[in-house]
Amino acid sequence: MKTQPIDFWGPRSASYWLTAIAAVGIIILGIRFMLAPNAGAEGFGIPLAHNKEAMAYGWIKGIRDIFSGIVVLAFLIQRQSRATSFAFGAAIIIPVSDCLTVLAVNGAQDVTHLLIHGLTSVYMIITTIFLFRAKSKN
Repeated sequence: MKTQPIDFWGPRSASYWLTAIAAVGIIILGIRFMLAPNAGAEGFGIPLAHNKEAMAYGWIKGIRDIFSGIVVLAFLIQRQSRATSFAFGAAIIIPVSDCLTVLAVNGAQDVTHLLIHGLTSVYMIITTIFLFRAKSKN
């Protein structure tokens, strides 16, 4: 019996799962910001002041993250490799700007948070390259 080659992108593709991990991860981080803004901000690298205005920024960050993850997952679940590639690729601006924000606020001595955001950017760049190389089912 001859097996059919995989000629479309989907759950059997590494890029599919690399993207899914990132999308679900950012949704979880967004939920964390919504439920515990101070803990989320500590993990981000820039703590929030303990007042309701600062908490609102935490919620805004959480909503942004949840939305970003849902957009990517929507295309991913539909196996739309091109749309996923463009959405995920455009989202690289988020960890890059997060890294630059941490650098501007905390300086270069905050290596841990700079690496978290910087390596997330690199992960997303590499995954985006894999996504653009994938073949769509269409």
